[in-house]
Amino acid sequence: MSNVERFLQAKITGLTARLSRLARIDNAFVGLRPQDMPYAPSADHIRAANARLASVEQRIRARSAELRKGWRQRPPQRVLIDIALVERELDRARRLFGMFYEVFAQRGTSFGPALAAHDVIAQDCYRAIRQAAPRIFDGPLLKPVCYLEHGYSPATMRRGVQLSRLLGEPNPFPLIRIPWDRDQPWQSVFLHEVAHNLQADLGIWQENRQAVLRRILGSSRDPLVATVYGRWHKEIFADLAALLLGGPAAAWGMADFLANPGPRSMTYRPGSAHPTAYLRVYLLAEMLRRMGFGKDGTRLLRVWQALYKPSQGHRIPAALMSSAPRVIPDVVDEIAFQTRRNLAQRALADIIPFRREDEDAIRAGARCLAEERPAELPPRHLVSAAHYALEAGRIAPRRLAENVIGQLTDHLREKATEPSHYKTAA
Repeated sequence: MSNVERFLQAKITGLTARLSRLARIDNAFVGLRPQDMPYAPSADHIRAANARLASVEQRIRARSAELRKGWRQRPPQRVLIDIALVERELDRARRLFGMFYEVFAQRGTSFGPALAAHDVIAQDCYRAIRQAAPRIFDGPLLKPVCYLEHGYSPATMRRGVQLSRLLGEPNPFPLIRIPWDRDQPWQSVFLHEVAHNLQADLGIWQENRQAVLRRILGSSRDPLVATVYGRWHKEIFADLAALLLGGPAAAWGMADFLANPGPRSMTYRPGSAHPTAYLRVYLLAEMLRRMGFGKDGTRLLRVWQALYKPSQGHRIPAALMSSAPRVIPDVVDEIAFQTRRNLAQRALADIIPFRREDEDAIRAGARCLAEERPAELPPRHLVSAAHYALEAGRIAPRRLAENVIGQLTDHLREKATEPSHYKTAA
């Protein structure tokens, strides 16, 4: 055996040894203890993760078998290429395995109850649509799974999306990233992230975008304005849906998140999918008006206008500023109140109804939370009640978070298992 063959043989042997490190994910493997099981991912999530890992491993094994068969008869550069092809699939499996391991293992930390509580909130958002619009989703759907990561804002990885971090491998179920310091259950931006997943699972990405482009081009006659709002449509949808999920408190929570020094909030970012913060709150206020909460919308705008004064300078294109008073009502109407084919000729406001009595119940629930009593509310509304209770300042934030997380996860501890998907209504 030549020195080159001996070198390549050692490289192939080392690579084969690495293949044996591939493993399946289960609760015990990621270190979850019996006391962690109420907050653990469901059996169906484990199966989905392992099915994705198995499909990648199958490709690795096939590539590896081809590599080992007759490699000595190939030119060395061809062997190196064949090794690189195995390495590519191994890298994909390693990233996939690492993502699942990190996400699932967090349920065995002190953050486990908070993450499980956010899973419950996300599940309730889907349940709200199931109740208002039976059979709108095609069959069972694995619920979103939440995890903690660094970063300023929450984010989501939608179901089935090919992730660059996984070298294009599709995501088997929605993942919602929560920054380490935003695990408290009154963060309205969490409802925004759930709404991104709702829009994807409802299948109205393209339908909404085309409708917004047509509407704004027709009303403004300005291709620039239409293009910008067309690029912003996903974030605007998530904002408006968050208000339908959580009511006026969600608007205040979003404004809290968006309130930054003037140079940031009043600077337009070319190519960004996120609306300029200054205009974004005007969209929220208009949505409140259309939902029947005009006084809340007016109060929000008064606060916003006291904080930001365009007359003192801004970096927003003149066309966007001058067209806002007539374009913003059109955008809100088109996204939230116009019917869509994929919603069976209903509007977003029809399939996520929010009424005055819901807001009254949330306000009453906030008083209960401030007094450290349970609030009988759907989990998505509990987020808003917690926001109001925090705002009232009658209960310490940490105590409020513990109480709400406990209320959201009590049933998990009692049953020890939670259904992992939503049943299609009969």
